[in-house]
Amino acid sequence: MFTGLIEAVGKVNDIRFSGQENELVVQHPLLFEKIKLGDSIAINGVCLTVSRFAGGELVFDVMPETLRRSNLHKLLRGSFVNMERALVLGERLGGHLVTGHIDGVGRVTGRRSEGNAILFTIQTPEEVREYLIKKGSVAIDGISLTIGDITNEGFWISIIPHTLTATALQYRQVGDAVNLEADIIGKYVVRYLERRQPSSKGISFDFLKQHGF
Repeated sequence: MFTGLIEAVGKVNDIRFSGQENELVVQHPLLFEKIKLGDSIAINGVCLTVSRFAGGELVFDVMPETLRRSNLHKLLRGSFVNMERALVLGERLGGHLVTGHIDGVGRVTGRRSEGNAILFTIQTPEEVREYLIKKGSVAIDGISLTIGDITNEGFWISIIPHTLTATALQYRQVGDAVNLEADIIGKYVVRYLERRQPSSKGISFDFLKQHGF
């Protein structure tokens, strides 16, 4: 489990995606000096396991399913990635609960300045859009962010200067693919409502609408 608060921006030193050997090699950030084999680290919001150390580098095994569900297969040597260590229970949760399991891949369709902020518009697949709400939480490449509003094709977000410069979002341009993870609480609520029989009493979509949700 993660918070969506990025701790370091790492650099991809090597990529070995051959089908039989799928490995991602990232330069070891100084901040992560206490990392051990088997530790979980979110790379662009994808929960990966440290499989070994190699001379100042962290090596991660990447499953084919992970490549299919995320933008990791689009990384190149020299790409910059967001990195976050797993949450330690008892610490402040400054973002929101992020599992590191990607729901879909979106695409940056707009980037512009507004005062001291940068506005990004994100084209979003339908399987992710159904869980998004205005002012709700979403993880973009592992970054905990607040949705400004929903659009016909996805949503937009407003980024403060600190978030931009402290994450790999500073390198994202129109056309780039980004990993998306919807709020886990919203996913459970939608799943629960979908599975209830129409005749069941209790919470329903109509009930929520009647009470202002």
